[in-house]
Amino acid sequence: MEVRKFLFVLPMLFVGALARAGGYRAALVADMDSGRVLISENANDINYPASLTKIMTLYLTFDALEHGRLHLDDYLIVSKSAADASPVKLGLTAGSKIRVEDAISALAVHSANDVARVLAENLKGGKEGTFASLMTRVAREIGLSKTNFENSSGLPDDDQLSTARDIALLSMAVYKHFPQYWKYFGQKTWVYNGKTYTNGNRLLGVYPGCDGMKTGYTNKSKYSLVATAHRDGHRLISVVLGAEDKDIRANVSTNMLNRGFELVKKNTPTVTRQTPVAKVTAPVSSPIVKKYATDAKNYGGTGVQFGAFSSVSAADTVINRIKNTLGVVAHVESNDAGLYRVRVSGLNDASAGDLCNRASTAGIDCFVFH
Repeated sequence: MEVRKFLFVLPMLFVGALARAGGYRAALVADMDSGRVLISENANDINYPASLTKIMTLYLTFDALEHGRLHLDDYLIVSKSAADASPVKLGLTAGSKIRVEDAISALAVHSANDVARVLAENLKGGKEGTFASLMTRVAREIGLSKTNFENSSGLPDDDQLSTARDIALLSMAVYKHFPQYWKYFGQKTWVYNGKTYTNGNRLLGVYPGCDGMKTGYTNKSKYSLVATAHRDGHRLISVVLGAEDKDIRANVSTNMLNRGFELVKKNTPTVTRQTPVAKVTAPVSSPIVKKYATDAKNYGGTGVQFGAFSSVSAADTVINRIKNTLGVVAHVESNDAGLYRVRVSGLNDASAGDLCNRASTAGIDCFVFH
């Protein structure tokens, strides 16, 4: 897993004429396995994420599932605040309940704002604002340098901001950290209470190999789309922000993915745009080597994960690298998906964040879990 090195290790490539002529604000295509950026246009420009925000809401939901704070068959209570959320929504009534797995599909397929608020309130003490603060903090921890969240849904807020680069990185983090839940983003339709909801991602079932991921729209953000596809042993992700209409976002995403697959197949670079764009650099942590009090038997609370692997030997290789590079002893945890996770557990939030920053500076992928 090389999520944190995404966009840091290779020069960004630009095709400037695309956005100027195509009716959208920013776009990016990258190889999800290697982290190589294939096509990038204004990827570091600030934009409104709209309902792409829900990718982070789901990321935190998946984290809660993995750590036993939620279960797919649990029921969540709908507050009056959630019931009053603006459309698009399911129309849940205050005091009713919704199953966690249905809530996930409601966000992934229908982008329901009321359900996003239900998840936020149930996951973080009944307050969406507190959940939004957690969203922003976790965004920093997984490398999103220009993202700020004010709510769980993406409903209009002038301080709710992100970039194509950050959204791509977040989407890759979902795929790499919680692969067992990736299937929810690939649902073309979803049935709830007898009504069928259709996914707004037009590439599903149409573009060869497309298996996700999420759409977004507000008046200020315009139309946005994250789409992923796998073909010939490669998995790519495209992000299109600020398209003038649904046709443009679907067409631009299709064209970006097509060009991306051509580039990875030929292993050739694109033409770079000469317009200077500010570089994004990895965070620099303190040069002081710190010791972390950990307990390998304490698998609860906050900690740092350094990857999930299909074999114990692969996990042991990473454990040795962490020990030799950071002077920290990690342990292996297995899960129901058959993966072996390399972790340092039993930390407080500050220590976990500092350790992950040190690891990232050393080129070791990581994320903080709660």
